[in-house]
Amino acid sequence: MKIAVCVKQVPDTWAEKRLRPEDSLLDRDSADGVMNELDEYAVEESLKLVEAHGGEVVVVSMGPERAAETVRKALSMGADSGIQVTDADLAGSDALATSAVIAAVLKDRGFDLVVFGSESTDARMSVVPAMVAERLGWAQLTFASSVEVDGSQVTIERVTEDGHATVTASTPAVVSVVEKINEPRYPSFKGIMAAKKKPVETLSVADTGLEAATVGTSGSWSAVQDFAARPPKAAGTVVTDEGDGGMKIAGFLTEQKFI
Repeated sequence: MKIAVCVKQVPDTWAEKRLRPEDSLLDRDSADGVMNELDEYAVEESLKLVEAHGGEVVVVSMGPERAAETVRKALSMGADSGIQVTDADLAGSDALATSAVIAAVLKDRGFDLVVFGSESTDARMSVVPAMVAERLGWAQLTFASSVEVDGSQVTIERVTEDGHATVTASTPAVVSVVEKINEPRYPSFKGIMAAKKKPVETLSVADTGLEAATVGTSGSWSAVQDFAARPPKAAGTVVTDEGDGGMKIAGFLTEQKFI
């Protein structure tokens, strides 16, 4: 079984995020870059499937040059090789442009499964896996809380608003997993050292067969038109208890329509 696991480098979840005033794009240099937390579950599930059925796991990532750190982390967890798409023309790509690049990389490489995290913490859209599946013409099995493979058949338990649904499809297929599916492993020292020797293929936009005008800000259907900084936190209300503190608090809560 040949599995592609797609990972993204995002600003640290706990960092203060900013948009750049000159182009309204996320300022990725203002915070440390880390692997998207939800992609760690995708890496773990891919490794578990290969451990159970044999095969290889290939890490696929699109982003700036420093996203190579995220590819190496996935390799240190146990993935076999990596593909990184990095090009200045990719800056500002929305979900549609991103899915076009990823699909172009994945096609014709003989993958049986493509595994994503359910969403990225810097966008929270959850649409790229479905878009990639549509572009490839493959089945999509999204929001999986479990994945089972039997030959060419893939079965997932899909998280829904009402509970779970069992969904089955034939490979090749695109799967996205939720964070409750497993517990991602920590890279061992041996894995970190081994990752330095694992092959990583670096591609440009031209290498994917796409034109620069179809990606980045020029090829995106959505864009930030305007933004403003978050207003400073307002000062709280101090209640001095002079024997009537309870009444004052109740009055405040009533004014705010909390009670």
